[in-house]
Amino acid sequence: MNRAQANLVLLAVALIWGSAFVAQAEGMAGVGPLTFTGIRFLLGAAIVVPLAWREWQMLSLRGRQPPPGNALEVGALGVLLTLGATLQQIGISGTTVTNAGFLTALYVPLVPLLAWVIQRVRPHWSVWPTSLGCLWGSWLLAGVQGLDPAVGDLWVIGSSVFWALHVLFVGRIAERLAAPFLVACGQFLVCGMLSLLWAALSETITLDGIRQALLPIVYAGAVSVAIGFTAQVIGQRYAQPTDAAIILSGETVFAALFGFLLMGDRLPASGLAGCALILLCIVVVQIAPLTLARQRVRAGRRSSPS
Repeated sequence: MNRAQANLVLLAVALIWGSAFVAQAEGMAGVGPLTFTGIRFLLGAAIVVPLAWREWQMLSLRGRQPPPGNALEVGALGVLLTLGATLQQIGISGTTVTNAGFLTALYVPLVPLLAWVIQRVRPHWSVWPTSLGCLWGSWLLAGVQGLDPAVGDLWVIGSSVFWALHVLFVGRIAERLAAPFLVACGQFLVCGMLSLLWAALSETITLDGIRQALLPIVYAGAVSVAIGFTAQVIGQRYAQPTDAAIILSGETVFAALFGFLLMGDRLPASGLAGCALILLCIVVVQIAPLTLARQRVRAGRRSSPS
């Protein structure tokens, strides 16, 4: 998979995640946020298990199966996923879908900052203005004027830190292990089990509540988790974390679109401007590095002896 194909995969992930905000909000009618998160990630794991098992068999035949020690790395990804997903879901129960989408996008400027601090990777200059542009676009999209965070907003803000760390490390681990389905399935299992354990200690879980929230759970588990998060692992094997963060931030645009289509939300002029700004930043962050690379190639050709 080349860089352009990986970017298209991540853009599809952003679309899926944007649509999932509606399901996440609707699912709160029957179950608590931790129960919802736990069941949907275990459902996603169950769907991906056959692909993970086949991948393990193929790697075993080639003598390239990941060593047991790599399970700790996948487990760490699962912990980051648990913290990001559960804090976000708790926040959605106490704020609007639009605010949740906007505040989740705070992970975009955090990714290059954390990459610089943790991995000493200096990002392309275009990442900084486009990250700020995505943040500004999300602000316009949310229509927030003088934000006064509610309790739910603060939970979602906290989740953005763990989403940033997850985006930063998931591609690196998936690329090294060369086993995207094993990585995806492993982190889903960890997230689902930890979330349900947390739910058992703090929420009341009933069959009636699960039946009431069944459709949103199935959509969030089968589409958002099994397809979306697995595709994220695959796409980020071939994409830079900072670029991936910019593309994935497009989920705020798609969240607004599905809110318009399914929940009757209507965007003001500022919201439409925010959509346009985010899309512009997504295009710029992809074109700028390619343009610079082409200029260097041409310069090298001119300087080479004929």
